[in-house]
Amino acid sequence: MDVIHAAIWVSDLDDARAFFVDALDLEENWSFTLDGIENVYVGGDHGEIQLRYDPDREDPDPDRTGLDHLAVSVEDVDATTERVVEETGCDVVDGPLTVDDADARVSFLEGPDGYVVELVEPLE
Repeated sequence: MDVIHAAIWVSDLDDARAFFVDALDLEENWSFTLDGIENVYVGGDHGEIQLRYDPDREDPDPDRTGLDHLAVSVEDVDATTERVVEETGCDVVDGPLTVDDADARVSFLEGPDGYVVELVEPLE
């Protein structure tokens, strides 16, 4: 068994692509439209995030009591945080900081629609 993807609703597919694909450098792997809902899968080698867009749906309002954050791996948390903030204007929720128990350097950014994305740099 393995995790395949996590799906999130987005209010603007172009904004979501600009954040997840352009700024975070995730690959846009594939997409399809079903019943008027666009589904775009972005990710890397170990899983994907499914961006779901329905023009007739109310804007998503993520509740961090239900979904705390999405995590993506990066080579350099400090540089990636700085670049993504500069490119997108997103807010830094926390970090960059080192989490010794996780043997990682991390930062948390607020992406489109309020989803929090954790950038993780494993420390070896």
